[in-house]
Amino acid sequence: MIIGMRTEDTTSPPWKKNLRAIWFAELVAIVGFTVVIPILPLYVRELGVTGESEIRLWSGVIFSAQAVTMAIFGPIWGALSDRYGRKVMVERAMLTGAFIITLMGLVQTPEQLVLLRALQGALTGTVTAATALVATSAPEDKTGYALGTLQMAVYVGASAGPLLGGLVADTLGYRSAFFITGALLLIATIFVLVLVEEPRRGDRQTRDCGLDPAAGLGQRLARQVAPILSSPPLLAILTMHVILRLAARLSQPTLPLFVESLAPTEARIATLTGLISGANALGGALGGRQLGALGDRLGYRTIMVTCALGSVLCYVPQSLVARSWWLIPLQAVAGLAMGGILAAVSASLAALAPRGKEGIVYGIDASVVSVANVIGPMTGSSLAAWLGLRAPFLAAAVVFGVGAAAGRRLLPKPAHEILDQAKTEGIISP
Repeated sequence: MIIGMRTEDTTSPPWKKNLRAIWFAELVAIVGFTVVIPILPLYVRELGVTGESEIRLWSGVIFSAQAVTMAIFGPIWGALSDRYGRKVMVERAMLTGAFIITLMGLVQTPEQLVLLRALQGALTGTVTAATALVATSAPEDKTGYALGTLQMAVYVGASAGPLLGGLVADTLGYRSAFFITGALLLIATIFVLVLVEEPRRGDRQTRDCGLDPAAGLGQRLARQVAPILSSPPLLAILTMHVILRLAARLSQPTLPLFVESLAPTEARIATLTGLISGANALGGALGGRQLGALGDRLGYRTIMVTCALGSVLCYVPQSLVARSWWLIPLQAVAGLAMGGILAAVSASLAALAPRGKEGIVYGIDASVVSVANVIGPMTGSSLAAWLGLRAPFLAAAVVFGVGAAAGRRLLPKPAHEILDQAKTEGIISP
């Protein structure tokens, strides 16, 4: 199958209703999750960690703990969603997230926070679950639009969450932010339970995917994973995704500390960091919606490579800024590019996934991306501890450049490029 080219006329009448419902639920959930993201490095200090190098390294561990367990459990939840349905997986991810993050507001040591972040990675994953639900309910020629719209909800939530978290942390204390997150995730769970319909099982989704119901979970998982890992186009998309996600994660855990180093001593650091993170997320919301729809016409490969190159131009200047407010426009444009990348990746996976195995494909995607989410924060934190807080931005620019080059070489070509090449080589008539 050629990325960006649709040939089936598959329709699913409830898809727009589902898209609207899951859009709002995911918006609320992501607002909740991202309320606490920009304050985690500052929360570490409140838990008794002293010394700037120690705080930077603990921040990397806390960000990476969730990714390690998600890498392990992502494919398992994906396989279960193919067998038992997408909706229940969304509800499971949101409800367990509400409980675990509420507990984070009660921890007394950084070790306890790391443990709960690890449980969060093992039991949540709302974006992956929601993506599988939307991908299997939207018509094939609208997949880029639908997933871009969902990505918009993720980024709109991520733009409001950090700002809300910064305001709450500066006024009510860091722990209050975790309690607010728990309440928001509970609201999102109820919304999904009441309004979202399970996609109709048909050509795009089958219950058992031809597997023996008597087989163990490990056997079923292995049988579903094997054809995916043997598909060169799918492996190319997954490779591209892990490279670009790694680049985006390098500067995340030390961004609040970088903002603190640039801002005046009287500045409200949590609020300022939330504003900068919110600008990134707002740019991602616009990029996900507009560039996702554009990918339906131009091809997702074109969107991914172009956005990766644009990211290089955004991250180099961030390493040179002398005032924290310069990070706002640069992070906004970086978010725009990343929104386009994620929408194009999600739509590409939907186009290439074997029918009835969309859940396991997105589960594997969550797993490999979690590897990047482990390596990225730990590498960025280490670079910041050894070379200074500007180093992660330069490293991100380099990795984005590598991703753009890899995309040109590895990704399947868009339909129009293949047709032009065939005409040039005389394979088909002009």
